[in-house]
Amino acid sequence: MRTKYLNDAIIGNEKVKASFTKNGELIRLVYGAIDYRQFIDTFHTGMKINDSAIIYLHDDINNTYSQEYIENTNVLKTEIYNSYFKVRIAQTDFVPINENILIRKYVFKNENEIDLKMNFLVYSKILTDLNNDTSGYCKNDTLIQYNHDYSVCTFSKNRIFRRQINGISNNFHTGVINGKDYIGMSNDSGINYDLNVLTPGNEVEITLFVYVNKNEEINTLTIDDEIIRIKKLNTENLENETIEYWTNFLKEHDIFNINQRDVNEKVKRIYNRSILLFPLLINKKTGGISAGMEIDEYKTKCGRYSYCWPRDAVFITEALDIVGMKEYSDKFYSKFCKMTQYESGMWEQRFFTDGNLASSWGYQIDETASVVFGAYTHYKFTKDKIFLKENLHMLENAIMFLEKYIDDILQNINQMGESYDLWEMFEGISLYSISSIYGAFKAMINIYLEVKDLYQDDVSKFEFISKQIENLKQKSKEIKEYCEKEFYDNNRDTYVRNVKDRRIDMSIIGSIVPFEMFPAKDLKVEKTIEEINKTLRTYTGGYIRFEGDEYIGGKNPWPIVTLWISWYYLEIGDKEKALECFEFVANSASSHGFLGEQVNNETMEPCWVIGLTWSHAMFLITLKKLMEK
Repeated sequence: MRTKYLNDAIIGNEKVKASFTKNGELIRLVYGAIDYRQFIDTFHTGMKINDSAIIYLHDDINNTYSQEYIENTNVLKTEIYNSYFKVRIAQTDFVPINENILIRKYVFKNENEIDLKMNFLVYSKILTDLNNDTSGYCKNDTLIQYNHDYSVCTFSKNRIFRRQINGISNNFHTGVINGKDYIGMSNDSGINYDLNVLTPGNEVEITLFVYVNKNEEINTLTIDDEIIRIKKLNTENLENETIEYWTNFLKEHDIFNINQRDVNEKVKRIYNRSILLFPLLINKKTGGISAGMEIDEYKTKCGRYSYCWPRDAVFITEALDIVGMKEYSDKFYSKFCKMTQYESGMWEQRFFTDGNLASSWGYQIDETASVVFGAYTHYKFTKDKIFLKENLHMLENAIMFLEKYIDDILQNINQMGESYDLWEMFEGISLYSISSIYGAFKAMINIYLEVKDLYQDDVSKFEFISKQIENLKQKSKEIKEYCEKEFYDNNRDTYVRNVKDRRIDMSIIGSIVPFEMFPAKDLKVEKTIEEINKTLRTYTGGYIRFEGDEYIGGKNPWPIVTLWISWYYLEIGDKEKALECFEFVANSASSHGFLGEQVNNETMEPCWVIGLTWSHAMFLITLKKLMEK
């Protein structure tokens, strides 16, 4: 698979997701959950006009591009203009809500003064591997690229004019394809549609369907009936239904009535895109939440992204609650967290969204603490005591594990082993991790206070809760005293992130917000914020994560941490500084309203992981706090 780092646009439904470049190239097609099976290595479309070679729609020296979503939807439109032949192409990509197919509609308009002989070509290279080898098969005007488990079918209502199953990479660029084989061992093949002569001022339309079939449900040999059914679908009705669905979905979740307010258009765009993005990244069966659509399958720069980190819950589920997606938050805790928790009470670093364990590189204590903290934050939105009672055993198990960990540290026993920090780069004892445990204990105290009256008839449980409240209060006090002693550097006159390298790190703010271990207006905190501004703030107004950060160059601001300090400024009542940070992030969004993991200081555009769930979550949390001030 070729390296494809940036997803400029994402569309989909519950089962099918697709991502595109800003020029409209399809770069990823996923069937199932967002983090499950990908199919596309390369999918190129192009024109052969008169006697030209291939004119790739996504990349030609004579092409110019503009792209936008149909307003308030997940329907993507890309306009391409070829200045040499004076052909304008309107490309529309969408996934219907109730049909698991990618629909790609192309309208070609001849703005020239001469007739143009038009051919439309498709090159499709499907991922293949040793244990699931992919082959090509063309029948009934359908290109079927199949392996043991799945078939990817590309077809139109138009008849295929030419096909080539084998050796297509040798000659596709010429625009002339022809092959005798209807079936072969190649994982890349091409098809050609003859669109006839397009006269000046006229248009011709062709619609492609890309359909993924699970072979255990419909065998590759008997797939014809399903393809015939899909060809009979009214694509105009499907497009209108998809537009209507997403428009209504956005209205339903516009809790702040942002779209009826006089709000900065960039802020409105990010807000709307966040609401439209979240359901594409959530596994509706389990409640697992992906960090984003994958961008680095071969781990050339990172350990991959499209997994579910439990620690993200403290931020993402709060954002889901803010925009009225409480059922997703509830399922995350009530189902996903229950199915992924160890008997010991611990959660691992990350999982597939279906609950299976994903590749990890060490245990991270804030994953476990965040679930407890996040569950109580969710309760504050719902006021549903039944939710707390049904999840109490799970949360108590987590607290028992956290108690063992913190006792190990406070008593210097060193039996639990070192934990990775928030950024998963330092292994040891860090302020953020300990603060998350403090936050979890405080949350559990509040949970017990909320459910205590439900156990009045259970004497032993009632007494246990009463004792545990006092126990957690005492441990919280000990944690705070430990952190004040160990993590304050008297030489620098500031809090530091850990007891080894003692660097300034934005995660220090976690001890203030959201975990509230240190008061926001404490003198030591104020000095720490001064040092953060000296050390981590870039010349554009955005912030990096920590001193000496080298990840993806290390000099890029992160929306997450820039919004984090904005959140801090709101806590101390400095709305002007909070707005400066917030506006930096708003100005860094892509033209579609996606926030990245990082921002290029020179271009002020996202430069890594476009559409990061955590960034969008922090944006909504901060926006809510700004609107409340």
